[in-house]
Amino acid sequence: MASGKKITDAQKRFDKMAHHSPADAISLVKDLSFAKFDETVEVALRLGVDPRRADQMLRGTLSLPSGTGKTAKVAVFAAGDEANEARQAGADFVGSDDLVSKVMDEGFVDFDVAIATPDLMVQVGKLGRVLGPRGLMPNPKTGTVTTDIAKAVQEFKSGRVEYRTDKVGNVHVRIGKVSFSEAALLQNFRAVIDEIVRVKPAAAKGRYLRSITVCSTMGPGVKVDTAQARISEEDLELSA
Repeated sequence: MASGKKITDAQKRFDKMAHHSPADAISLVKDLSFAKFDETVEVALRLGVDPRRADQMLRGTLSLPSGTGKTAKVAVFAAGDEANEARQAGADFVGSDDLVSKVMDEGFVDFDVAIATPDLMVQVGKLGRVLGPRGLMPNPKTGTVTTDIAKAVQEFKSGRVEYRTDKVGNVHVRIGKVSFSEAALLQNFRAVIDEIVRVKPAAAKGRYLRSITVCSTMGPGVKVDTAQARISEEDLELSA
């Protein structure tokens, strides 16, 4: 009940129908946060795509310049020298047949990112029913099937995040923590928008950025004016 009252109070403190500049929206999200823990800040985009068509599905990764505020747990399916590279790069879990068995037989999924070498994808492919629904299946499009294991581990550990359209054409990406400065969150917001615009499918018709909302874990969603979503370098410098 207490948290319900807090979010109701937060919703009363701003105009829920108003559309804000990215900087104002982020400022509001920080101001409206009320949880006792450091809430995650997320941007949600509704896109003018038809995810039922393969040529309009978005999936990829991007590096957030200010990081995510969370150190990702990384599992690597690799053997031999590449397994050693993964361990040296800071991977949390490394293995080949043994790690495949642990996931398949024990349902082990205590990690945020799964990376695999191409030669192990025949075995990892058997884990589709476990990893697929959780968005953890390694995929070349997201850089999680690679021979450059050390680079992939380091990137995901330092703030690389995955994005993908859901079944109705929405994309959700975390851009940091409430404790981040407004400038840091704005930098990450800009990186997400620039990436989503960059990968716009050629087959997508009509308005592409249909709506953008920023919110914290417990806080209300704040609408962003899509016409102001692209942030210039000058705007970033003013926010710093």
